[in-house]
Amino acid sequence: MDVTLLDGGVGQELLARSGDAPTPLWATQVMRDHPGLLASVHRSFLDAGSGIVTLNSYALHRDRLESAGIGALFTRLHAQALAEAEAARAAAGRGRLALSLGPLVTSYRPETFPPLAEAVPAYAEIVALHDGRVDLVIAETVASLAHAEGVLAGVRAAAPGVEAWLAVTVDDDDGTRLRSGEPLAVLAPVIARHRPAAVLVNCSASAAVAQAMAPLAALGLPFGGYANGFARPTGAFLRDAGAAGTPVVDRQRPQPAIAPSEYARHALGWVERGASIVGGCCNIGPAHIAEVAAALRAAGHRIL
Repeated sequence: MDVTLLDGGVGQELLARSGDAPTPLWATQVMRDHPGLLASVHRSFLDAGSGIVTLNSYALHRDRLESAGIGALFTRLHAQALAEAEAARAAAGRGRLALSLGPLVTSYRPETFPPLAEAVPAYAEIVALHDGRVDLVIAETVASLAHAEGVLAGVRAAAPGVEAWLAVTVDDDDGTRLRSGEPLAVLAPVIARHRPAAVLVNCSASAAVAQAMAPLAALGLPFGGYANGFARPTGAFLRDAGAAGTPVVDRQRPQPAIAPSEYARHALGWVERGASIVGGCCNIGPAHIAEVAAALRAAGHRIL
């Protein structure tokens, strides 16, 4: 079976390598302060076996930047995220570039998602900046039906023909439901309307990702998952989500990650359930992706 292998938690890996204390801007601040470091993170994931380079654009929204007083840097930061991804791909000689579209306002809080009249143009503006420069767009950590509609409508408004993937985040205790409580089956009309090329679950506990595989398969698209690597996923992550949407309990003591071998077992289990796209989200580093790659090859799969 052919399996597309994503990268891992680019933002958290970037923060960890910087040695800087976390700020509300997280990876955005590190990208500003350490030019070139992001390209090395991307290269590490490619060397580990990933075929996708996900831009550090998850939190590069006008609302988030303006709240931090750097709204004027919106275009410049997007250009830097793209340039460092392109540099990594050039150095490795391979890889597909994926624009990441994270939630507006914050992650895991579907009640904060803005009205469609605001969300659609906000997403469209970002997609337009990268149109023709990236290979695909991943709408990430989508927590509700309204969020799915807003982000996919924004993608199609700016780039009707671009390959788009929808990645939803599910309840850590019930992977058949979005964070909003809505069942995954409600996504069917949005998928029919906006025609994403794949549907995934991300930024959720590994066990919840496994629970999501069957309802995702029922949607009739290529599907897969990339989970968080926190050793102890709890509701506290949701209550304490940072301004950049990264789940933390204590900014000075990041949560430990599960072992790469354990994560690889989870990922191989998703593939056994039919997933053709796997990777990692928060707290999943190059060592985890390398272990997943090795496990996939050992099981006879071809990595794309």
